[in-house]
Amino acid sequence: MMDLSSFDIDAPRWDQSTFMGRLKHFFNITDCTTALLPDSRLDEAKALVESCRAGSVPPGTTEEKLYYAKKLYDSAFHPDTGDRMNIIGRMSFQVPGGMAITGCMLQFYRTVPAVVFWQWVNQSFNALVNYTNRNAASPITPKQIGVAYFTATSTALATAVGLNLYTKKAPPLVARWVPFAAVAAANCVNIPMMRQQEILNGIAVTDENGNKLGHSKKAATKGITQVVISRITMAAPGMIILPIIMQRLEKYKFMQRITYLHGPIQVMLVGVFLVFMVPAACSLFPQRCSIAVSKLEPDLRDSIRSRYGGSVQQVYFNKGL
Repeated sequence: MMDLSSFDIDAPRWDQSTFMGRLKHFFNITDCTTALLPDSRLDEAKALVESCRAGSVPPGTTEEKLYYAKKLYDSAFHPDTGDRMNIIGRMSFQVPGGMAITGCMLQFYRTVPAVVFWQWVNQSFNALVNYTNRNAASPITPKQIGVAYFTATSTALATAVGLNLYTKKAPPLVARWVPFAAVAAANCVNIPMMRQQEILNGIAVTDENGNKLGHSKKAATKGITQVVISRITMAAPGMIILPIIMQRLEKYKFMQRITYLHGPIQVMLVGVFLVFMVPAACSLFPQRCSIAVSKLEPDLRDSIRSRYGGSVQQVYFNKGL
């Protein structure tokens, strides 16, 4: 059996500088079956990961077992704090949670009360996901969480209800796209508001070796912008393509006889989209994001150059998910 005492468990299993490498990584950690595991099993995985980091791998441990432990660790524990994340906020819960909520938003879009209810449910879910996957080095107060939640929910509801009324005389397909417009608009508000402390106070940036160099608001803005783009991309195929599919299916007589199954069918089809789109959207940008020193705030840029000269050209930070 090979010696694993020097095994670097934090080294990426796949090349994170390429999209395909990140895609393999996120397919691994967004595996929704990991959300079914009990906390005790996740804690065992964490203990094994920490033992490996300390150079003390238990006898009989295989490399594959270490990789699986790291998969569970990455799927359930926050990269900044090491704390176990709430199950609903984990990326591994995005497929079951997202398919149920998105399927219902796409099915129940015709009446204002249904639109209001499902947009509220979706924004509550999103707020929890955004809070769970924030950069935890920047704390946020309960008041700020409340304001972020209220603002994002109001934006989603105003967009959905407003467009729903506006599209009453529009082609049916246009009305089916209203939920996506509301989700996209709300994401542009929900994520920055939930992570406002990072924008206001900056986010911790390090050199290539992880040595802390300071805090940057520009790095925070770049990271949060990328997260917003990723979340909208995650929802787009299911919420844009699926309405087209459903509109065509509903013309067939067999679909007209099983209207009570339209909701479950949409939920399942959204799940098919999300199985691929959750890891693909998370892979659009590296989680360990970088920004050139020349693009940082003048005071931080000058501080880095005075300490390191020209040896540090890029700084790195966790953009969150």
